[in-house]
Amino acid sequence: MDLAAAQRAKFDHVARKLRLKPGDRVVEAGCGWGGLALHLARERGVSVRAFNISHEQVAYARDRAKALGVEGLVEFIEDDWRSIDGQFDGFVSVGMLEHVGSENFRELGDVVHRSLKPGGLALLHTIGRNVAQPIERWTEKRIFPGACPPSLRQMMDIFETHDFSILDVENLRQHYARTPEFWRDNFELQTAAVERMFDANFVRMWRLDLCASISNFRTGRMQLFQVVFAHGQNNAVPWTRADLYAEPRPSPF
Repeated sequence: MDLAAAQRAKFDHVARKLRLKPGDRVVEAGCGWGGLALHLARERGVSVRAFNISHEQVAYARDRAKALGVEGLVEFIEDDWRSIDGQFDGFVSVGMLEHVGSENFRELGDVVHRSLKPGGLALLHTIGRNVAQPIERWTEKRIFPGACPPSLRQMMDIFETHDFSILDVENLRQHYARTPEFWRDNFELQTAAVERMFDANFVRMWRLDLCASISNFRTGRMQLFQVVFAHGQNNAVPWTRADLYAEPRPSPF
């Protein structure tokens, strides 16, 4: 499938893992351009509070919600994940954990613990590593300031403090290796425009990063983890993983 179809498939996969149903309330930490939140509202009929510290991304996401007619279901909030309040049926974060820093994982666990209902499910989707180590200095300086792709052992600081039960761990590494391939191909179609906006060094820098990303995920140097977890006493959890890969049913929304 192409990149857009793969993105929708990822959103559906996340929704199935969270066992979302119409009327549920979800909070998203680090919503990016709003794609997941908008998808959950349109396709699953859930209400979403989505947090992001980027003013430009929040403004774009709000405009998209109006254009799609789901502004009544999605609230985009320009604020840090530490400000999340209220209780929700689902807690989700896609691509934010790499920015949090392992020194803040216990605090993130505190936020999930107070905001997830007793019968709710949570999902963290993050680039990660097999072994904890700092990110390369060039990447940290030029591409990914403050980045810390965690190992699963580091992520345990999120779960153990509040006795969360880990229900499912999936590694989507090879899927992610295809993602920067698409990005690189799209980027190469626009390099002349990018160079006019910035300069030739900027083009070379991002070309190098995209190619390095492809290599890192192909060779297993980097991983892509999805971890589903719940309060330890929650028995309203699936007994098997069979439904995660069932043929998707048409949405009623």
